[in-house]
Amino acid sequence: MEHSPAFRQGRRRLLAAAPAMALLAAGCGRSAGAGRDRLTMWTFKQSHVKALDAAAAAFTAQTGTKLAIQAITPDDAFLTKVQAAARTNDLPDVIEVHANGDDLSFGGAGLLEDLAGAVGRSWLDTYLPQVRKDGAVTAAQYRDSLTEGSKTMGVKEGQRFSVPLTVGTFGIVYADRRRLASAGVTEPPATWEQFIDTLAAVHRTDPKRGGITIGVQQPSTALEWLMQPMAFGMLGKERFQALFGSDPSKGFASADGQRVLTEYGRVTPYWMPGTAAKSIDDADLSFAQGKSAFLVGGTFTLAFLAANGADPANIMTFPVPPPARAAIPGMQLSPFALTGLSVTRTSRRKDEAMAWLRFLSKPDVAADFGRAALDVPPNLLTGADREAVGPLLTTMLDSFGTGENAYNAGDTTYRPSLYDPGKVGAVLAGYTPLKSTGARQTGNHISSMIKSYWAEQ
Repeated sequence: MEHSPAFRQGRRRLLAAAPAMALLAAGCGRSAGAGRDRLTMWTFKQSHVKALDAAAAAFTAQTGTKLAIQAITPDDAFLTKVQAAARTNDLPDVIEVHANGDDLSFGGAGLLEDLAGAVGRSWLDTYLPQVRKDGAVTAAQYRDSLTEGSKTMGVKEGQRFSVPLTVGTFGIVYADRRRLASAGVTEPPATWEQFIDTLAAVHRTDPKRGGITIGVQQPSTALEWLMQPMAFGMLGKERFQALFGSDPSKGFASADGQRVLTEYGRVTPYWMPGTAAKSIDDADLSFAQGKSAFLVGGTFTLAFLAANGADPANIMTFPVPPPARAAIPGMQLSPFALTGLSVTRTSRRKDEAMAWLRFLSKPDVAADFGRAALDVPPNLLTGADREAVGPLLTTMLDSFGTGENAYNAGDTTYRPSLYDPGKVGAVLAGYTPLKSTGARQTGNHISSMIKSYWAEQ
């Protein structure tokens, strides 16, 4: 499963240390937590601390167990802290982790408790169906762990090293509500054509700040966050996946591929100047500071925007829409776990740690956490709990779906194993926003690349 480039960059740093951490874990002697008067937890997300503190206060009032929550940022500092604590046997009781990433790495290295026996059906049923397996070792993940040099070496099929804390997906468009209203737009576009018309209308009212941006410096973003959701809706699952398949006649040089590229190219006039050189953070800041009217990101983008001055009340969000005559006109997005909660193997407070994980999985607690953190909780929320997360997160929850007609950004099984989205995205960026190639040349180039990936496989 693939997350955003920013998440993958952080995860690579974490996973690179897995073999070393396995050696550290093997030497563990005394248990962490000795002499502590409270449960301890580390997170790598500063935006979660306030929400976790509020949940901790409620947990303490209910159980009497006190908590100490610490944020270590950025990701590389978090990794350094985990490594140092593993050496001194001083890991906290609970760690927030990248789901399906460092949870498996840390688990395979022997740093985390296997939760499979403790997390039963009644617990998992509180989560959205799409994320109930996240944090557990699947058959495919176990096979991958056996590969020489694997960063998840040591895991076993069926083990569970985390439970979901936040979920989400790519393909979320953020728009400045007031600027849209000034252009006569009060409702989110339901089709790609309406989206292009909305871009044009806002751009006309404010040519300097009325465009759209995305972190194209990480070229996989525009490919995976904007073009691919639109293409999935346009073509349907089978024909969309064929674009990346081993048959070149069905790839991006085909009629389907050219339809996708041509339609996607309609966004070209509305890119903000300099978009091709912007990192993900640069693009997000551009929107937060009012320098662009539209931003493409993921559900996880909201907290960053709010932390950098954007007013959530002035934000309209909607999923990347499919064209009007799409194969899947009512396309939805399939969520996956972004972060999870793990219990360290050396904790002396495992019962209290598990009680804390279970407490955070309660729908009402998860809803309050999500609202405070501006992050989508993993729970199957209904009624008052669903309303409690607030209108923006509710809109994101409404965009989630399951089944064949839901676009799953985490599913990469249809692509060749050596496929490089960054390199393919760079070719797409030459088409738009850079305008150095046309749809035909771009399709031929991408099809040739995908053919070579399959041949190497």
